[in-house]
Amino acid sequence: MIEFDNSYARLPAACFERVDPTPVKAPELIKLNTALAQELGLDAQWLASEEGVNMLAGNALPESSQALAMAYAGHQFGNWVPQLGDGRAILLGEVVDANNHRFDIQLKGAGRTPFSRGGDGRNWMGPVLREYLVSEAMAALGVPTTRALAATATGEFVLRESGPMPGAIVTRVARSHVRVGTFQYFAARGDQESLTALVDHVIERQYPSLTEADNKALSLLEAVIDAQASLVAHWQSIGFIHGVMNTDNCSVSGHTIDYGPCAFMDTYQADKLFSSIDRGARYAYQNQPRIAQWNLVNLAQCLLPMMHEDQEKSVELAQAAINRFDEIFVHHYSQRMRAKLGLNNAQDNDLALAANLLKRMEDEQLDFTQTFTQLSYPDALSPFAAGGALHDWHLSWQQRLGNDSAQAEQSRLLMQQVNPIVIPRNHLIEAFIERAVADNDVSDFHAMLDVVTTPFDEKHIGSLYATPPQPEERVTQTFCGT
Repeated sequence: MIEFDNSYARLPAACFERVDPTPVKAPELIKLNTALAQELGLDAQWLASEEGVNMLAGNALPESSQALAMAYAGHQFGNWVPQLGDGRAILLGEVVDANNHRFDIQLKGAGRTPFSRGGDGRNWMGPVLREYLVSEAMAALGVPTTRALAATATGEFVLRESGPMPGAIVTRVARSHVRVGTFQYFAARGDQESLTALVDHVIERQYPSLTEADNKALSLLEAVIDAQASLVAHWQSIGFIHGVMNTDNCSVSGHTIDYGPCAFMDTYQADKLFSSIDRGARYAYQNQPRIAQWNLVNLAQCLLPMMHEDQEKSVELAQAAINRFDEIFVHHYSQRMRAKLGLNNAQDNDLALAANLLKRMEDEQLDFTQTFTQLSYPDALSPFAAGGALHDWHLSWQQRLGNDSAQAEQSRLLMQQVNPIVIPRNHLIEAFIERAVADNDVSDFHAMLDVVTTPFDEKHIGSLYATPPQPEERVTQTFCGT
């Protein structure tokens, strides 16, 4: 049994709608994240029991759960939508780990809520397996992210454009589900009471060091700017493309949230895009830092009335904070790229060295992840070797490293700690989803999960999971799944 608390349920009533999950026909556990359960202090054995699986499917909730759907708004592809909210996700409550950190436990695909807007509130197997695998891969890569506690089949079918699909629910764990769009929801309604309560709630849960800040709203904005700049810098350093960076998918805790049409790039391309619904390439790889800043501008606008009693002064304070985004992002991105190149100290031309490598990779149509693996584990067939396409760049890089053999070994170890050998390859994800749907066989999902959660393990070099797709295997579009 899980003992839930729910601090979000103690916020003003406008912040959410009470709603219970819709029971499903025949719940069956696909995968339980035993390690995560243990981290959270949960009884994994109970979660895998009939009673536990019924909870993970939404069929029976503990008495301590105060299930609710969160209200929020957002800009979707730049277009304002005044009410979105959890249309297919239900927050069961919060658990507190041994370090006194709170974590939301949420069922995604648990049925209709007051925010469903005509949708069925359900999830099908493909997006559930994708979110489970990619979010756990991101966690293994050290990226702040929501986590997957469980994937549960429902024993029912949901109707999508391609026909009936097997239903499933993912149990999502997050430090918080509050988004920029949550603040926008109340700012648009002029609900200052809920905004003030939300600021206090986020600070208490995510940024407790700001509790005694003189200007809580400004301090919160500055903290979220740093968290988002750091997060997106991490995305850029591993070739991750979120695909749907709407303000309702921008977490104020600085965690990756909502793995819809996301993808890791194979061949490096600065303007790479996968999302089928991003017709204007708004959220292409190279645009992610700019869009993060745009989202933060919207957060700043929500907080203006709380920053200063003088409106002009509020705008001045917020603008100064937003203007520091570029500097903060470059700081985090420079640290990431220096580590990928094994540079243990900073020099002025380091970003230019990294940018030159990326440009050469793009010109030569080289795989992003594999190229950095080859730099970390050199061999005669790599593009950095004599006669290779990147050999001249390699000479410049070696000159930057210097001739100290001890320093060279430290650099090699650093690169091997930050450059993954495997990522969740799009074509392999699509293959295991197809097999799961067509044959009710999730063995490929389990096998790939074991690999991508140990992304730096040298044993993966040269494996199927570390190998870029053949031209006919390339995935050019990813889909949201709703």
